[in-house]
Amino acid sequence: MLRYLALLLLAPWLLILGWAYFSYPKSLPRTAARRLFDWLALLLAVVSAAGCAMRGFDAAPPPAIDQFGRSSGAIWQQVLPVLLGYGACVAVLLAALLLRQAVWRPRLR
Repeated sequence: MLRYLALLLLAPWLLILGWAYFSYPKSLPRTAARRLFDWLALLLAVVSAAGCAMRGFDAAPPPAIDQFGRSSGAIWQQVLPVLLGYGACVAVLLAALLLRQAVWRPRLR
């Protein structure tokens, strides 16, 4: 169950980033092709964020139990997946933003 805590912590911020990506810039034409591109970019961002977060949880070693009980290193099992998931989502959205700007920006004559 703790495996999905990172996704739960990450979800609100990723929803805000997805909304901002989908809504702006208003100057680009909103064609069906662009809407499809935006939805595919958002889907790829969500899948990559979830995949990286799951792999990050598996990569973070569980804390050792010593004479004082569990150490504070247990927090890294939640911090590392959030950081990796956020980084993957932002990387995908940034690449899609640059590609979208290159393809759909108004051409100067």
